[in-house]
Amino acid sequence: MDVQLLTYIFVGASFALYIGIAIWSRAGSTKDFYVAGGGVHPAANGMATAADWMSAASFISMAGLIAYLGYDASVYLMGWTGGYVMLAMLLAPYLRKFGKFTVPDFIGDRYYSNVARTVAVICVIFVSFTYVAGQMRGTGIVFARFLEVDVNVGVVIGMVIVFFYAVLGGMKGITYTQVAQYCVLITAFIVPAIFLSIMMTGHILPQVGLGSTYIDAAGNDTGQYILDRLDGLLDEMGITPYTDGSQPMINVFFITAALMCGTAGLPHVIVRFFTVPRVRDARISAGWALIFIALLYTTAPAVGVFARTNIIDTVNETSYEEIPNWFKSWEGVGLIGWLDKNGDGKVQMGAGDPFEGKPTFDDGARGEHGERVITNTPTESAGEVYIDRDIIVLANPEIGGLPAWVVALMAAGGIAAALSTAAGLLLVISAAVSHDLIKKQINPGLSEKGELIAARSAAAVAVVIAGYFGINPPGFVAQVVAFAFGLAASSFFPAILMGIFDKRMNREGAIVGMIVGLTFTFSYIVYTKFINTDPSIWWFGISPEGIGTLGMIFHFIVAFVVSRATKAPPEEIQDLVEHVRVPRGAGVAHAH
Repeated sequence: MDVQLLTYIFVGASFALYIGIAIWSRAGSTKDFYVAGGGVHPAANGMATAADWMSAASFISMAGLIAYLGYDASVYLMGWTGGYVMLAMLLAPYLRKFGKFTVPDFIGDRYYSNVARTVAVICVIFVSFTYVAGQMRGTGIVFARFLEVDVNVGVVIGMVIVFFYAVLGGMKGITYTQVAQYCVLITAFIVPAIFLSIMMTGHILPQVGLGSTYIDAAGNDTGQYILDRLDGLLDEMGITPYTDGSQPMINVFFITAALMCGTAGLPHVIVRFFTVPRVRDARISAGWALIFIALLYTTAPAVGVFARTNIIDTVNETSYEEIPNWFKSWEGVGLIGWLDKNGDGKVQMGAGDPFEGKPTFDDGARGEHGERVITNTPTESAGEVYIDRDIIVLANPEIGGLPAWVVALMAAGGIAAALSTAAGLLLVISAAVSHDLIKKQINPGLSEKGELIAARSAAAVAVVIAGYFGINPPGFVAQVVAFAFGLAASSFFPAILMGIFDKRMNREGAIVGMIVGLTFTFSYIVYTKFINTDPSIWWFGISPEGIGTLGMIFHFIVAFVVSRATKAPPEEIQDLVEHVRVPRGAGVAHAH
């Protein structure tokens, strides 16, 4: 069977499985819709959390960033993994003991203020929509290549699928769908990596292959470590060696910290810990999630190195007529572009992007070698090839010449990764609107049935808005997601942490802190990404991806100062904080 037919079979079967699970486990109450009834087994919750967490950014884009940024991309591995440990140790058990449905619920009750609750809802919407834009974009990329449709059409198809099982099933449907999606995505990520590790290094484990010597196309061990070989190839092309870092240390630190604290403040991940029966189950499920996540995160560096090496071997200095089919397939959907600058008919890679941003194509027009005609004015000093970083993982099986069924499996895995996180984010948005705005503030007398209708309606509207951002994304998938982490780090993380560990923190401090953190971070990102993109204007050399750490520091300082200058929280709130922190009664959680 050819790749296209296998892809339709694999993707179609996975969709049928997801929708079947959504129908079987559809939500019948608001508790089912928001927290899956609070009865999910820790191991299943760990798997669902891993799927929720390992989004299109982790599955599709992270290894692509590692492939192109090399050492500099280590911030994503350190930040995202370290943040998960912080979440498991510092926040998850205490939030579960507090026993609420949503993060704004915790903020509103802990800070005894509907204003604080409303600010938290705004933060949820900002963070979640920024994050979900990357997921919908990832979905569009997968559909574009493997179903041979336009990227924007792919986004719309993804919207329809997510709409069906997120709106129908709520958290209950999403939880069990995510268990299935984790199994699909982890298999799709690891199987090609194992194939390539055996072919290129002779080792079955990609993690071991990454530190091993390179085996050439004839099957001979060259005796040269694969990383040394990649460094040499890049050096010949005038590109910074793969194992050299170019980022200043302060920026590496700030990006890593923003990703860590952003992880611990992400509302769609935090809400997963409200779905287990007991407090200790929250910590256990976090441990399971870390194991499941580590399978992908320890494999990603090897995937990046294998892909980059194979791309240079098969593309650089090759005539367009002899270029591999995968190159032309991705060129066909506009995610690869080649401009023959010197007229020799050979595809020559080099340092830098040959076009400002992305290539724009003259639809239907072909050059003298059969390549798609590009209308951008090229950058003189750069190479001739543009390869979208978001395709590296998806194209990896094709680049390595793996069997057709592995290519089809990768398509199903990419879609599972994007859809699992998109569904979790949309649920968080709908819960914030229906539970924290409508039920808690606008219409307290709303019946459970009315609240369920409001939640589903909010999810439906959120799907449409998310689709718009997927069609008009503000950057690479992983970059967009990095901004969401910065916003979460500067808005939620300090408010939740101080809410648990500082009895003196009051509503005035929390409200002002969240507003300052979110406003500063959002303004800096917008200004440096869309208004003045010159890196020389960055404060202290901190990039937009890392500025959330500075926003978080401002939040901590402002909240602390304001809380000490204003009235202490009521006695019952201080008692509540004391109760949440004390491990006694860690068996059953009590709602307040």
